[in-house]
Amino acid sequence: MKRVAFLGTGLMGAPMVRRLLAAGFPVTVWNRAPEKAAALATDGAMVAASPAEAVAGAGVVFTMLSDGNAVRDVLFSRGVSEALAPGAVVIDTSSIAPQMAREHAEKLAQSGIAHVDSPVSGGVVGAEAGTLALMAGGDAAVISGLADVFAPLGRLTHVGPAGAGQVCKLANQQIVAVTIGAVAEAMMLVEAGGADRGKFRDAIRGGFAESRILELHGARMVARNFAPGGPSRLQLKDLDAVAALAEATGLTLPLTEMVRSEFTEFVAAGHGDTDHSGLLLHLETMNAGAPAQESK
Repeated sequence: MKRVAFLGTGLMGAPMVRRLLAAGFPVTVWNRAPEKAAALATDGAMVAASPAEAVAGAGVVFTMLSDGNAVRDVLFSRGVSEALAPGAVVIDTSSIAPQMAREHAEKLAQSGIAHVDSPVSGGVVGAEAGTLALMAGGDAAVISGLADVFAPLGRLTHVGPAGAGQVCKLANQQIVAVTIGAVAEAMMLVEAGGADRGKFRDAIRGGFAESRILELHGARMVARNFAPGGPSRLQLKDLDAVAALAEATGLTLPLTEMVRSEFTEFVAAGHGDTDHSGLLLHLETMNAGAPAQESK
């Protein structure tokens, strides 16, 4: 059984660790907030005091961190790259800029360490159930050799060379954001027209408008429960990265730019840690001139 280190045990990382432990992998964990890593000891994880300590002797290292700067800091400023033995593999499941992922792959390759950028989609629910969509960029042989490690986490697709996983994740987040905006606007429209939001959602389930966004985030909008599963500040971070990639490739993405503008205003108004389905609150404020009440 491969020895696994997992760096970053927050909302997504913790349930992913539990899935790996349940599959029988020995897992050592580290988190910037030590209490989040310590909570996994009762599930059978070994807890390390530093990221370099966590990866010592590991054949596979997962990172699930907030952004590219955090990944770079942990890998190259906190002793991780030096502590890893040649032949080890780093699987970065964080959502970061594609070019940064390529840079990390190139730098680790100089030390004989393989790198796979494999951001995930499916949220906390998918992480807990082991049904994440895993979009892997990197060497095909390396990725196929990790099938047993990926299996407890969800469905793996090799999408291309280094950085391709991050490109696909950005496209995924682009679709998520635009769809959240569409569902939120529809919720307001049906209520303004005299229909019930919950009944509306029930009525269109299974039709052409069906989606995981309608299923999960539509339910959040009906219940007005916007406790974070996917914080809006992270949704905005991804949309900013989409905008940067679009600019670099000469693309104009009008729907994405519109929803990015709305998330920018929503986060600036103090809702960075509100779930991204809470964009409904921002749209309601635009239309009513007064802030809607948010459920905790």
